[in-house]
Amino acid sequence: MDLASILSPQPRRTDDLVRAVALSTVFGERTVLEGVDLAIRRGEVFVIMGPSGCGKTTLLRNLCGLLPPTLGSVSVAGHDVYSASPELLQHLRLRTGLSFQGGALLGSLTVLDNVALPLRENTTLPDDVIVATARMKLDMVGLLHAADLLPSSLSGGMKKRAAIARAIALDPDIVYFDEPSAGLDPITAAEVDNLIMKLNKVFGITMVVVTHDLPSAYTIADRIVVLLGGHVAALGDRDEVWHHRDPRIRDFIERRLSAEDSRGMDVIAHMEV
Repeated sequence: MDLASILSPQPRRTDDLVRAVALSTVFGERTVLEGVDLAIRRGEVFVIMGPSGCGKTTLLRNLCGLLPPTLGSVSVAGHDVYSASPELLQHLRLRTGLSFQGGALLGSLTVLDNVALPLRENTTLPDDVIVATARMKLDMVGLLHAADLLPSSLSGGMKKRAAIARAIALDPDIVYFDEPSAGLDPITAAEVDNLIMKLNKVFGITMVVVTHDLPSAYTIADRIVVLLGGHVAALGDRDEVWHHRDPRIRDFIERRLSAEDSRGMDVIAHMEV
C-alpha cells in the first residue's frame, strides 16, 4: 500500500486531518471524557487546554491511537483509527509522531541512536542514510552538538528537543505533544515554543499540543479546545477562546479561584487561625 495515498485527500473531506465524534472514555465508574466532538485541521497548531484532571492527556491518547475510546470514533484523513485493518493502522502510525512529557528517551542509547531508532525499526534504509537523517533532525532542533551524548547528560530542555527530533524522524504529517514546556524555566520553555512553531510553519506539520501553560498556549496556538470536567467547554480560534465569556473559562485563563475554591480557602484560613 502506498503511504502517500493513505493520507491523500479522501472523498467528502474538508481540510480536517483528525476528527473525534461523540468520543467518550470511561475508566471503571469514572467518566473521563464525555461526548467530545472536535476536528483538527491540516497544518495548524491545535492546543488542548484545561485544569488538571479534565481529560487532556486521555484525549491525546485517544486521538493518536494509543487508547481506544469507550464510545465514539476517531478518524485520521477519513480513516477510522480503531476499526482500521492492522496494515492501514501501521501506515497511519508511521505518519504520526509523539513527544512525551518526560521525553521517554532510552537511557542506554546516545541521542543520535534515540533519533535513529524509528528509522531503524520502520525502514530498510542503509545505516549511513539513517545516521545522516538522524543528524539532520538533530540539527533542525539545534542539538547536533549533543549527538553522541547519553540522555543522562542532557538538560531538561535538551531532552525535550531530542524527543522532538525523534518524533519527526519519519517526517510525520502530525505530531502530538504532551506538556512540552512542563518543568522548564521560562526561557527554555520559550525556546521549545519557538521550535514547535518553526517546524509547523516551515514543514507544514500539524501539531497537537496538550498544555496548561497559558503563555505557551497563547504563543503557539492557531486554535484551542478547553476541556472542563471531560466536556468541551470552548473550541475555536485562539483569540476567540481567550476572550470567551464563560465564567469557568475566565477563571481558568485569568488564574482565578472559583467561588467554591475561595470558600474552601476561607475555611482553611479559619482553621489555621
